[in-house]
Amino acid sequence: MSQIPVPPRNWWNRNWKWFVPTLVVTGMALVAAFILAIMSFVFGMMKSSEPYQTGLSRARADAAVVAALGEPITPGYFVQGNINGSAASGEANLAIPLKGSRGAATLYVEASKQAGQWRYDTLVVALDEGGQRIDLRDDDGESGN
Repeated sequence: MSQIPVPPRNWWNRNWKWFVPTLVVTGMALVAAFILAIMSFVFGMMKSSEPYQTGLSRARADAAVVAALGEPITPGYFVQGNINGSAASGEANLAIPLKGSRGAATLYVEASKQAGQWRYDTLVVALDEGGQRIDLRDDDGESGN
């Protein structure tokens, strides 16, 4: 009797046991990288907005906020809320986590933009400890540039 020759194993038959898990892990890493890129883009856009910058600069300049939180006052990464609008009009509603050497707080910014100028309806730092709220608006309620 003649022996039937066994065909050589192809690449897939030899390597599938490591290739499939590698492919799955690579796919998951790409999806995670894509989600992180989108989040970085969105948070970057929010952090570069005028309401965010105005609120943060007022919080850093306010003596009561500095006394309560300590220096330096740094914003957290995850800003909550939304900003929408155009060059002439828009709305912003943000909750910005703040952290200092002595404590933490949340900066709330509610603003509307009309005729290209922001008007701040709410610009308040709410301290995490004690629940004290510090209003950062001007006396007339206007804070636009």
